[in-house]
Amino acid sequence: MGLTIGVDIGGTKIAAGVVDEDGNILSTFKVPTPGTSEAIVDAIASAVEGARAGHEIVGVGIGAAGYVNRQRSTVYFAPNIDWRQEPLKDEVERRVGLPVVVENDANAAAWGEYKFGGGKGHRNVICITLGTGLGGGIIIGNKLRRGHFGVAAEFGHIRMVPDGLLCGCGSQGCWEQYASGRALVRYARQRANATPENAEYLLSLGDGTPEGIEGKHISMAARQGDAVAIDSYRELARWAGAGLADLASLFDPSAFIVGGGLSDEGELVLDPIRKSFKRWLVGAAWRPEAQVIAAQLGNKAGLVGAADLAREPDPVM
Repeated sequence: MGLTIGVDIGGTKIAAGVVDEDGNILSTFKVPTPGTSEAIVDAIASAVEGARAGHEIVGVGIGAAGYVNRQRSTVYFAPNIDWRQEPLKDEVERRVGLPVVVENDANAAAWGEYKFGGGKGHRNVICITLGTGLGGGIIIGNKLRRGHFGVAAEFGHIRMVPDGLLCGCGSQGCWEQYASGRALVRYARQRANATPENAEYLLSLGDGTPEGIEGKHISMAARQGDAVAIDSYRELARWAGAGLADLASLFDPSAFIVGGGLSDEGELVLDPIRKSFKRWLVGAAWRPEAQVIAAQLGNKAGLVGAADLAREPDPVM
């Protein structure tokens, strides 16, 4: 179909990129993310116009954090933007004069990894993103599965612990409260407070107090052998692997692709996730086992995936 534009809506910037059919980004254009919902729509249009200069574009795909309807047109609800039943497809089409589709951002990233990254060669993959929270996407039979209403794969809000930790969604015990960047920081602070003698290096990277520990400090300390930092990663991996075992019972994929910022730590995170996955996988000693592999596209996955999904002629179920 030719060139399409993918749009990634971030907390501080909106990035638009021209992407070819092989997943290569040919040009990008970024604008600051404004503070109001209407201004964000205008900013998306500005980013698209900036990126399309000098290119013949056939469509636009937008990755939006939130619940998107099955027709890929309306954002039912966005947690960080004041969008409620927002007709984003129509609003952006009116401004740029191009066909537009809207996708959940985690679905877009999952599709990008499946098509051009770690999922190449697989027909059935489940993607999870371990970032500040936990997201994901489902590809079964080479199709992105979005559910009847379009809001499937909100893995971060599967209840792992009844009456567990309060989640920002209003529920308790959600998976992302135990396997995410926020969870990692909480684990490290709790452990540093309980046994500061085992966290001397970790504490030295911040202000000397458990409350001063940040995610980047945990990564640096773990690579230097800090016991508390390493144990914090293991706790996160225990919960992540247990959740993947549950997803294996539901979907039986050939591979799990682990993306998001925490996946940048490589085997520091992936190796204990694999061990936990095998520990909790029902019948692990007698059944085939899905691979647990790292995402390859990094923060480009959402933009590339959204652009490619703009080539899909019909809503993907």
